[in-house]
Amino acid sequence: MAKQTMMSHIILTSIGWLGVALCTLGYLLLSTNVIKAKSVTFQLMNVFGGLFLVAVAVESRDIPNAAANLLWMFIALYALTRHLKTQKSVKKD
Repeated sequence: MAKQTMMSHIILTSIGWLGVALCTLGYLLLSTNVIKAKSVTFQLMNVFGGLFLVAVAVESRDIPNAAANLLWMFIALYALTRHLKTQKSVKKD
């Protein structure tokens, strides 16, 4: 494996493991009542965790995995957007 290819592989693998860590840690914190499902922290962990896992899945041509994590990411974005809009309207009142 060429040096540049090896470095790209290491970086992509690290991104994938970071995605696993973010999604798993988010679920652990939610399950132990440390954070709430509507929290910005939880949703951002899912957005970035899903995004990082999508990058790895696309690179390895694992389309079902990429699709599942893309949906995971978009669900988190949707929840985050709704939460932020709700908070914004509450602050106006």
